[in-house]
Amino acid sequence: TEEPLKKKFLLKISSGNYTEFEPERMRFHKQDFSLEILNTSRDDRRLYEYSVSKGPEEEVWQIQLEVFEPVANPSIRILRQESSNGSCSLVLRCSSERGDEVSYSWDSWDNSTGGICSGSGSVLNLSYSLRSAAFGCVCTARNPVSSRDVAFHSSQCGSEQ
Repeated sequence: TEEPLKKKFLLKISSGNYTEFEPERMRFHKQDFSLEILNTSRDDRRLYEYSVSKGPEEEVWQIQLEVFEPVANPSIRILRQESSNGSCSLVLRCSSERGDEVSYSWDSWDNSTGGICSGSGSVLNLSYSLRSAAFGCVCTARNPVSSRDVAFHSSQCGSEQ
């Protein structure tokens, strides 16, 4: 025979009284009927169920909780650089050491670069004249719960950041 399905209860309310089964991990707010998870961790990422019994009927709502680690401050590394004939060509990589489902985008910090800094993804290819006005590119690392920026200045052609 198969094992029966089991449910773990966090809270039960009956006749106006409630019992919290994990009071050190959860807090019930009776004023708005919300349940707060304390010290959230990745282990809390799962399907939760909320049910209300009314006589012979039961209403059930299922809620999928997602938990994301915030993005750490990103950094920019020069992967490749070439300087010749008064121009600079760079390949930059932006990365964040921590964070779930991180995406990267590039833009200028003052909208004066005419799109040279625009891009999506962690890698940006840059090519510009060393005689042109100085400019800065900003990499944004983001996920559903946080966003962090780091800047690269055009005067850094050929120098590690």
